[in-house]
Amino acid sequence: TLLDSDAALAAPFIALGIPMQQITFGHTLADECTRLGIEVDDYLATYDDQLAMPFAGVEGLVAKLDRWAVCSNKHQLAGHAELARLGWMPDVAMFADSFGGPKHLGPMLDALDLRADEVLFVGDTDHDRDCAEAIGCRFALAGWNPRASSVVGDLVVGRPLDVLDLLD
Repeated sequence: TLLDSDAALAAPFIALGIPMQQITFGHTLADECTRLGIEVDDYLATYDDQLAMPFAGVEGLVAKLDRWAVCSNKHQLAGHAELARLGWMPDVAMFADSFGGPKHLGPMLDALDLRADEVLFVGDTDHDRDCAEAIGCRFALAGWNPRASSVVGDLVVGRPLDVLDLLD
């Protein structure tokens, strides 16, 4: 949602001999590695945390947020390295390792000491939408990611800075 990481996520699979057309996105790394028949450690050994770059306008959004968090299906090693590289310091950052599988928002709310009605979850996948619906928080689809696909009823945000208009 914040980073255009498709190339970074795909590169290790390709380096390990997986054809690009077989790679899918939006899953935990462990699930995708299992599906493709490779080891997570082999993937991580070739992952380049310098490749994922912020989508246009995201750095401006992050700079204006008083309180924010990252909830991602990425592996924690890659996720934390990318946050450090960008100098981003969310209040909480949770990755797939924090959930024992695909991300879900309950632990994030607990860590932030917030209720679902106090949160706006911005995401770019069907799984993100499902996470928000599961706990009853507001969801905005990050329409700046060309891979994001809206469904009827989605609130689609075209530019990162437009998220600020949705905050109380």
